[in-house]
Amino acid sequence: MAMPLPPPVPLQGDSVSEEPEDREGATVEETFELFSAMAPKGWRVELIEGEIYVVPPADGEHEEIVTEVVEQGIARRADKELRNFTGVGLSLPGAGDAARVIPDLVIAPKGSFADQQEWHAPDPVLLVAEVTSTSTAGRGRVQKIRAHARAGIPACLMIDREAGEAVVCSEPEGDDYTHKSIHKLGTEVPLPAPLGFTLDTAEF
Repeated sequence: MAMPLPPPVPLQGDSVSEEPEDREGATVEETFELFSAMAPKGWRVELIEGEIYVVPPADGEHEEIVTEVVEQGIARRADKELRNFTGVGLSLPGAGDAARVIPDLVIAPKGSFADQQEWHAPDPVLLVAEVTSTSTAGRGRVQKIRAHARAGIPACLMIDREAGEAVVCSEPEGDDYTHKSIHKLGTEVPLPAPLGFTLDTAEF
């Protein structure tokens, strides 16, 4: 279950080199880096609006949906130079502290992340996609959409499993997207340019 975390308590063992008292008064950013280093393999650690979230590995249905979006994107998009990226960390401007998020899917031009950085600027990103889980749905519907809008990411696709909807957000302005279209899962969902293809959610 994803949840905001408090500052770290003193750790046992030698997994972290600092003494516990050295971490007193750590900033949110420093605390985030500590939890990121300690997270089990397959878990994601995100920083959104000053809150740190640790998210367990996704369930099978979640991964089936992400894979279907990827496959349809490859087959249907007009610009063959675009690529699908999963597991890419984005550093986004925040309401105070910068946000650190790992979307379920990022679509950007080929070569956009051809470096060895862990966190990347959002400038080349054309679309982020999120598939909700029960424990993360509330954050995905509000805080993460705000973070993507603040970064000026042109489009955000949210597959809301709990609501049975696909939400397409476009035209970012300030803390939100000025255009949102809601589609029932099982229908065809048009994605905005430059993606310009229709996603068939009947496969979900």
